[in-house]
Amino acid sequence: MLNDTAFCPVILSGGSGTRLWPLSRRTYPKQLLPLIGDGSLLQQPAQRLARLPNAEDPIVIANDDHRFLIRQQLSEIGVTPAPLILEPVGRNTAPAVALACLAALQRGADPILGIFPSDHHIADDDAFQSAVATAIQGASAGYIVTFSITPTRPETGYGYIRHGDPISDLPGIESVAAFVEKPDTATAQRYLDTGSYGWNSGMFMFRASVMLKALEAFAPDVLAQSQAALANASLDLGFTRLDTATFAASPSIAIDVAVMEKTDQAATVAADMGWSDLGSWEALHGFADKDSNGNATQGKVQLRDTRNSYFRSDDGRLLTGIGLQDMVVVSTADAVLVTPLARAGEVKDLVSDLSALNAPEADLHRKVSRPWGTYQDIDRDDGFRAKRIVVHPGGRLSLQRHRQRSEHWIVVKGTAHVTIDGIETVLTRNQSTYVSIGATHRLENKGTEPLHMIEVQVGDYVEEDDIERLDDVYGRIV
Repeated sequence: MLNDTAFCPVILSGGSGTRLWPLSRRTYPKQLLPLIGDGSLLQQPAQRLARLPNAEDPIVIANDDHRFLIRQQLSEIGVTPAPLILEPVGRNTAPAVALACLAALQRGADPILGIFPSDHHIADDDAFQSAVATAIQGASAGYIVTFSITPTRPETGYGYIRHGDPISDLPGIESVAAFVEKPDTATAQRYLDTGSYGWNSGMFMFRASVMLKALEAFAPDVLAQSQAALANASLDLGFTRLDTATFAASPSIAIDVAVMEKTDQAATVAADMGWSDLGSWEALHGFADKDSNGNATQGKVQLRDTRNSYFRSDDGRLLTGIGLQDMVVVSTADAVLVTPLARAGEVKDLVSDLSALNAPEADLHRKVSRPWGTYQDIDRDDGFRAKRIVVHPGGRLSLQRHRQRSEHWIVVKGTAHVTIDGIETVLTRNQSTYVSIGATHRLENKGTEPLHMIEVQVGDYVEEDDIERLDDVYGRIV
């Protein structure tokens, strides 16, 4: 059981998860995906933290691009965070931790903060709760506590913590002797054999004032830029928008390097909670349910004489394999990945190659999320583009116009409220309309069911940047 100390959970959700491409992409990263268990990786820790006694509403620090998706997913599970703090650019975990501390102190107290990434999997909830209860004791005593995961294999993809001596009067808490970078296989095996090392989970607990003093001592530039960015922030549609120029001037540095490796207040709680950062296809294969041949499958998959492999079909197509071993095969609507399990860590480099070629698949799924719903390309060629558009109940696209294309809209399900050059009409199933080049227009779904439409664009240029927004309820006017 936790003691009566109130604490503030902090969920970090700024990553892109490119090592799980093609499923995870910059515009829809792994923390928003249901990779294992019920709900997305973001929803799972949010629910887990909400169940802890004395937990305040979480502080969520997120990428600006994902703000509506994150809020929607949290709303689906009944979690209401404080206004999401939006990072205009990525600056690693130290600035995010500084922002969380400053935001927590604005509530008028000096709470204990728990820092939890949004993209990790924890299988044993009871062990997690027990570790948190122990860590709260250490944080209450003025320590900056990290969670050291009991290793189960000589893992080379994680950093390690070398345990020091037990801390008197704090059962279950030890000092940190050293933080160790990712080792080679032989070194990792030695760490495992000694029993004195644990995986660095990237989860922390501390009192807000303690961490701010440490940042002031060891990373004053990070603290100063975070203070200025938050002081000059604006509240927009329930989101906290940091001052872009100020935050961008902050050093990009991990909290481990900025503080944990330098402070004498570092402590650790050893925990065996079935933890993984699910940072690669190999890791996901390790945690997934498997058949008698060691294969993990999802979607329509049929295998023959195949062992120790991960097959996933996310596009409804039948995915098959014969005579394979130690492979990853992942199929989405617009991309297929095939790689040996042992080389799955190179997927991030492959995504970099695709980005260098300006391949849209590096960042975008065929189905693209927007605050009002989704759109999905059906077909395109020189001079035209066809989309399937789904507008959520209550969704309202921006009032906009295009300089280089016209649009044809056909309703296939639901009711559309269409405004073209100030004239509003209502369209139902099998009805259509035409938006000429330069016409101001808006699409709304005022009903209680999703609106499904087909949009055909015709023009010399049919890319997304040919949008001039004149009004937008989601604040996307630029």
